Amino acid sequence: MDESRVRDEIVSGNISLGLELGSTRIKAVLVTNDFQTIASGDYLWENELDNGIWTYPIDKIWDGIQTSYATLALEVHDKYGCDLQKIGSIGVSAMMHGYMAFDKKGELLVPFRTWRNNITGQAAEALTKLFNFNIPERWSIAHLYQAILNKEEHVKNVDFFTTLAGYVTWKLSGEKALGVGDASGMFPIDEKTVNYKQDMLDKFSSLPEVQQYPWNIEDILPKVLPAGQKVGELTEAGAKLLDQSGELQAGSLIAPPEGDAGTGMVSTNSVKKRTGNISAGTSAFSMVVLDRPMKAAHRDIDMVTTPDGAPVAMVHTNNSSSDINAWVGLFGEFAKALGLQLKPDDLYGTLFAESVKGDQDAGGLVNFAYLSGENITRMPEGRPLFVRKPDSKLNLANFIKEQIYSAFAPLKIGMDILLREEHIKTSVLVAQGGIFKTPVVAQQVLADALNTPISVMENAGEGGPWGMAVLALYCVNRKDGEALEDYLENRVFKDATKATLYPEPASVQGYDKFIDNYKAALPVEEQAVKSMKMK
Repeated sequence: MDESRVRDEIVSGNISLGLELGSTRIKAVLVTNDFQTIASGDYLWENELDNGIWTYPIDKIWDGIQTSYATLALEVHDKYGCDLQKIGSIGVSAMMHGYMAFDKKGELLVPFRTWRNNITGQAAEALTKLFNFNIPERWSIAHLYQAILNKEEHVKNVDFFTTLAGYVTWKLSGEKALGVGDASGMFPIDEKTVNYKQDMLDKFSSLPEVQQYPWNIEDILPKVLPAGQKVGELTEAGAKLLDQSGELQAGSLIAPPEGDAGTGMVSTNSVKKRTGNISAGTSAFSMVVLDRPMKAAHRDIDMVTTPDGAPVAMVHTNNSSSDINAWVGLFGEFAKALGLQLKPDDLYGTLFAESVKGDQDAGGLVNFAYLSGENITRMPEGRPLFVRKPDSKLNLANFIKEQIYSAFAPLKIGMDILLREEHIKTSVLVAQGGIFKTPVVAQQVLADALNTPISVMENAGEGGPWGMAVLALYCVNRKDGEALEDYLENRVFKDATKATLYPEPASVQGYDKFIDNYKAALPVEEQAVKSMKMK
């Protein structure tokens, strides 16, 4: 589409805005009806540890959204010579799970508790037993129940609780709703009704410690909507909150908000049964759309849904590539001290290429990339830790290789349950995330780790906000009865290309040996957590 035609589409409002609030970046993208990104803006942020709770302050949430939008609007003005005044549809996605609880006045009762907190073990264990359904610690219902068990003062005043994406959508539209995928990280979802499981709502409500409160769980959860339905419209107040310049008009269609897992499925065309995707960043998760029920409930497998409500087995790890970024930053400082100015892409590319020369098992080196607690290995807190034995082979190639290996290690442990115990079949897994920006290296490691073909799509850099914009366009443009998987396959990805790498037997064996060393060294990480107390 040429620039003059894009300008016409902007002026007429035939465009979609996707917003995603990720763990380290808030990003806004503007997308045309043919799914092309025409402008973007972003804002870097980090979670904060406040009295032992990982959180993001409310003011930073809005600073990030407004900065991202303003940057995007400026790009529109500079590139296309017009102001951004009308947007056909808007969708918001964000990191899943967590706990944002509000009173009747709409005031936040306690600081936002993110998915990263491992503070609800007692509640998660009890609810898993009560429901006979895995409730992970990061799920919203686990946070609420833990607050009840802790007898926290704010619980009696809860009028509504939701996720980060649900909160932002509420402020933009005035509607308390969630897309079914994001809702499935709050409370278990019934595939047939595309709503919360009624029997589990009843069991929760019948608990004596819950009955003492004036609210009913069904009244304080957000409304559940599948992809394709609309939440509402952008209000005047929402428009002013999003665009502080006052240019943006109210009336945009607001799509059901989704979690980053759901937008990851959309942006990799992985919503069909027996398809799957993997996203790796601060955390990592794999999503496999099931064609049959799981044989058993597993504590390391989340049962969530696609944005249209199909059951998905999810392996979620709290840590992935953050420690690689820290070490690469250190090498960058060393290069600068030598008078070398290297761009980040060149630095990553050089180090990743060096890793290929390493031993298949990374020379016996092990790294725990745990900046926070890790649910898969039952670590309550994180201590980034590099471990080697006297006879380990320490060199640059092995060091970088074990960094990449370690980014996928908890995911590998969780995925073994799906692939080896449940014998879940997938034709291929599609990967996305910054770690795959350097071609081949991390993609091949992941294929070897999981002993499964791994594809990376040409549009992998588009990511979650683009996926959310696509979901918003689906609300506007879908034909009667057009399923999400057909919309993606026949319209969005009809000309898409992808590169697939297959496991290499020797490297599969090498990674398995690395994982054996990794598991053997877990007591060292456990001792570090016990002995190195955080302030």
